[in-house]
Amino acid sequence: MEGQDEQLDAAPASEGIHADIYDDDGVIRSSFLAQIGAAIADRDTLSLKRDVGDLHQSELGDLLEALVPEQRRTLVELLGQDFDFSALTEVDEAIRLDIVENLPNDQIAQAVQELDSDDAVYILEDLDEEDQDAILSQLPFTERIRLRRSLDYPEETAGRRMQTEFVAVPPFWTVGQTIDYMREDRNLPDRFSQVFVIDPTFKLLGAVDLDQILRTRRAVKIEEVMHETRHAIPATMDQEEAAREFEQYDLLSAAVVDENERLVGVLTIDDVVDVIQQEAEEDLLRMGGVGDEELSDSVLSTSRSRVPWLLVNLVTAFLAASVIGLFDNTIQHLVALAVLMPIVAGMGGNAGSQTMTVTVRALATRDLDIYNALRVIRRELGVGLINGAVFAVLIGAVAGLWFQDPNIGGIIAAAMVINMMAAALGGILIPLLLDRMGVDPAVASAVFVTTVTDVVGFFAFLGLATWWFGM
Repeated sequence: MEGQDEQLDAAPASEGIHADIYDDDGVIRSSFLAQIGAAIADRDTLSLKRDVGDLHQSELGDLLEALVPEQRRTLVELLGQDFDFSALTEVDEAIRLDIVENLPNDQIAQAVQELDSDDAVYILEDLDEEDQDAILSQLPFTERIRLRRSLDYPEETAGRRMQTEFVAVPPFWTVGQTIDYMREDRNLPDRFSQVFVIDPTFKLLGAVDLDQILRTRRAVKIEEVMHETRHAIPATMDQEEAAREFEQYDLLSAAVVDENERLVGVLTIDDVVDVIQQEAEEDLLRMGGVGDEELSDSVLSTSRSRVPWLLVNLVTAFLAASVIGLFDNTIQHLVALAVLMPIVAGMGGNAGSQTMTVTVRALATRDLDIYNALRVIRRELGVGLINGAVFAVLIGAVAGLWFQDPNIGGIIAAAMVINMMAAALGGILIPLLLDRMGVDPAVASAVFVTTVTDVVGFFAFLGLATWWFGM
């Protein structure tokens, strides 16, 4: 046993490291990162190929994000043709551009030929048109045409996300011919779940699932077992709409067609999962007023993306302050009002944010529409009334005891009910109105909902105090 232990101890430190490069928190282990950093500093190409060569593209992407810019550029340079360019689809746009812009176009062209078309488009779409043309000019004619067609579709559409490699056969082929074709043609995609059926003009007629082909005798014609493709996706459809089709109908893949119903590509579930994550992140960031910001962005670009909505927020803050200014005489006589004002506005702001978040998400998933909007508005108004009453009792009792004045407690309790109901209405009506106006509610709702709760909260609280105390 001691001899076996010694042999195990003598095994190379890198052996088996790819199976567990992450710590318990899902972060790349510092020991592995230090090992890669040392190899980069020593320009030890053999060690890098040994330690990095077998990483999955997502693992290599995490490694690239963990390295500093100089290290990641040197890593790509040292790996050369052994660098897996598909890892660039797993990193932030800024990191991807930093790497690609420091590589010669002929190396990128060579790498693009080894990628699936959707991954190749994902990398090329961030480059300048001049660099795109230079890279595409070095590709074989058929591949160049396919990639150019995908790049010509608008950003964030199914045409940009589709894979142009697919399996398509005529309806008069037999199952046996189709199987032989899939076995012998080396230009077919590595993985697929459907065989599409087309006419001589490439117009989509239907599809056959692979499991159906495996269960059918060789002599049966494809047209006898194919089914109509009821969920073909137009190439110009927004990628979020396409993802919703996958979610609603539990699709693994779907044909992508042009305006003439001709088959131009296929959208697969792995791409759709990326789209869903990307759209969810965008909505979350926009609700915070930070746009499409990424962690790898520079200080200047990050600051520039945040300034516009901070300016809007500043204007609305002055609006709320002007409401307070209307009651400066009341505040001077009752200092307690100045102490309690932030509570009313803050509680309303939080309640409004809760309703707004639910509404924006429901609009994004199309769960909220004209048919159920009124019912949801009534529900949120009821929630606002109940929550307002609950917190009115709590805050009114605390304020009354704190300042030894039941009048103060009653005023803040009444103001709390009013503002909580206003927050509920603002949280749902503002996103609905912005959506109807064609403005992204995820971007603009937060500022306006906060303004409503501040203005209504201050006006209700100070207005009731002025009226009650006759000031």
